[in-house]
Amino acid sequence: MSIHKLVGPRAAAVCCYFIAFLALITGAATARAQATSKELYFARANTFSIFGAYSGDSSHILMGNAENRKLLSFGVAYSRRLLVSRIVDWQYNGELVPVALESDPYSYVVYNQTLPTPATFSYTSPPTVLCATVIYPYSFTLGNGVTYSGTATQSCKGREWTIGEGISPAGFQWNFLPLHRTQPFLIGHGGYMYSTQPIPVADAGSFNFTFDFGAGFELFRSRHQSVRAEYRYHHISNHGTATENPGIDSLVYYVTYSFGR
Repeated sequence: MSIHKLVGPRAAAVCCYFIAFLALITGAATARAQATSKELYFARANTFSIFGAYSGDSSHILMGNAENRKLLSFGVAYSRRLLVSRIVDWQYNGELVPVALESDPYSYVVYNQTLPTPATFSYTSPPTVLCATVIYPYSFTLGNGVTYSGTATQSCKGREWTIGEGISPAGFQWNFLPLHRTQPFLIGHGGYMYSTQPIPVADAGSFNFTFDFGAGFELFRSRHQSVRAEYRYHHISNHGTATENPGIDSLVYYVTYSFGR
């Protein structure tokens, strides 16, 4: 009995030391595994980006009606990681566009006069909403009794570029599969654009609201640098704050270089 009494406490102490040792090793291994796992993510905490964007046409997609408008812009962006897991890297994303160019086509009208003598006249006028070719007859009589009649053909010819700037402070980006170098992502923003003259027509406003959403792929060259290619739906309109509000719907290509930690 004395031997058991002597061995019992020692065995218990040895067991306690052994369990504590295992817990220490397990905790260290778990912490190391977590740190290693975190290091494996291609997901920066803070990201700075430089991008260029272009759209060669516009049409009625969701809300806008102005046709044949072009967009060209260059800007910078900032992203802050909000949440990251094996499935998604959720980020706040804001954009600043110091160079935003919008192009409107001129309206081109050709008059083919039949009375009182055959003749052809043409002129260019400020942009209109639609660019489809329209042919319509005309006839009017002046005070001297002479009647003028014929057909008029209206279409678009030539264009003008308007410079502006914009900012989209409200935005988010969701990168999927952040453990991989190539990541599909979704992105969306809301903001405004200011131009040096009304767009897309003369009676619209110089101050317009904007929003966009789209998708693309981000390729990480390293854990700190990446390039993105994306395709977005982009909308511009003045929300009824001007006489006319045709709005512009565009599908825009973006190319972005990003860096950060």
